[in-house]
Amino acid sequence: MSKTYKIAILPGDGTGPEVIREGIKVIETAAEKNDFKLDFTDYDLGGKRYLKTGEILPDSVIEEFKKFDAMYLGAIGHPDVKPGILEKGILLKLRFELDQYINLRPVKLYPNVETPLKDKKSEDIDMVIVRENTEGLYTGAGGFLKKDTLQEVAIQESINTRFGVERCIRYAFKLTQNRAKNNKLTLCGKTNVLTYASDLWQRTFNVVAKEYPQLTSDYVNVDAACMWFVKNPEWFDVIVTDNLFGDIITDLAAMIQGGMGVAAGGNINPEGVSMFEPMGGSAPKYTGLNIINPIATINAGAMMLEIIGESKAAKDIDNAVIEALESGKIKSMSAGKMGLSTTEVGDLIASLLH
Repeated sequence: MSKTYKIAILPGDGTGPEVIREGIKVIETAAEKNDFKLDFTDYDLGGKRYLKTGEILPDSVIEEFKKFDAMYLGAIGHPDVKPGILEKGILLKLRFELDQYINLRPVKLYPNVETPLKDKKSEDIDMVIVRENTEGLYTGAGGFLKKDTLQEVAIQESINTRFGVERCIRYAFKLTQNRAKNNKLTLCGKTNVLTYASDLWQRTFNVVAKEYPQLTSDYVNVDAACMWFVKNPEWFDVIVTDNLFGDIITDLAAMIQGGMGVAAGGNINPEGVSMFEPMGGSAPKYTGLNIINPIATINAGAMMLEIIGESKAAKDIDNAVIEALESGKIKSMSAGKMGLSTTEVGDLIASLLH
């Protein structure tokens, strides 16, 4: 009897439902090919629900999510909702409440995908960024003193625990070992300025590195990392970093791999339920036009299958995406310039799975 996985679907706002539809189409095809089943449950979390009911993310829904094998997200963000309300109330809350302490970002330049980096090819841009996802500046620690006066003080605190840092670093070392590409893990921080937080990261990194003598471990300051991403991305294999620096360098990485149209990510709890999503936002101006690129969401679906244990199906999707791009039928990664509609891109990749 084939195995069945329970997947929570969060289509979200804007173009989210459009891309998640194509993602589901592709992962269902991969599941059928590899003899397992996917049982989907939809959740209407996002801007529309908030504007209608004032409700963002009920605690009861978080408890429901814990019973799923994975979560699949389209996009969160509504033009009629003040920035930060949905992002903090849904995305950050899910990461914290479900302890999704790893943000995993594969950075891969696919064939026939344009990169702004001159003379760089697919073999030059192939890395993974492991970002700590539940600590640092994103814990919300801090406050105001004398707000809205000329003497106002704003304090934002970066919270880093040995427990949180070490489990992230250990995940990165294991990933580097299993990936078996260049067998190199790079710590990205700012030890020359952040002499407490980055020092904790560096010391912990050095301790864990001794358990992996077969791997090469090195260090780069975050500003230098941004420079080398552009000049020599081929230097990097796996990178581990904190929450803020990870947030910044993953966006830079998305651009060098061809843009948000192909960039996918996962919010991982290795011991619990994880959530997978395209890196792009809800793109309200493209909503309903059927011109948004669904490849990032399809790639996120492949990541999801990989993490839940269906590696063969994940690889099949990756190969189908490569074949679709090599075919030349998809002219660009930009919305409205693909030469195909959102639906047609999904159809093409699904057809290549058969």
